[in-house]
Amino acid sequence: MRPFFMASPSSLHIIAIMAATMKNRPLHVRMGFALNGLRHCWRSEKSFRTQSVAAVVLLVALIAIQPAAIWWAILLLTSATILAFEVLNSALERLIDHIHPAIHPDIGLVKDMAAGAVLLLSGAALMIGVCLIAASL
Repeated sequence: MRPFFMASPSSLHIIAIMAATMKNRPLHVRMGFALNGLRHCWRSEKSFRTQSVAAVVLLVALIAIQPAAIWWAILLLTSATILAFEVLNSALERLIDHIHPAIHPDIGLVKDMAAGAVLLLSGAALMIGVCLIAASL
């Protein structure tokens, strides 16, 4: 008897067919998938909404301060990276909860590590903002 986690040859064939039909879709279809993911993250993740509001505040501050182009690039890239990590963190948490719904210390550690990555980026963004303010004085 095959273990439950090993796919049968016929199920592998079905998976291959499904993968082939999902690949090489037109750009507008792939963009729709990406926007759907962002929309879901916005609706379901408070952290993503908080970071998005922080990005808007940053944009307003940049418009008000009008720093050199390099500061715009650094801060906008940092902000976009934080948002991207926030989406990845949310996707990882959702996947883990789906695969292993029971509470487990190792699962909690994985989620904590992913959240820690977002925290590190947020701290770096804060320090870059402090550097901008110091350079503007």
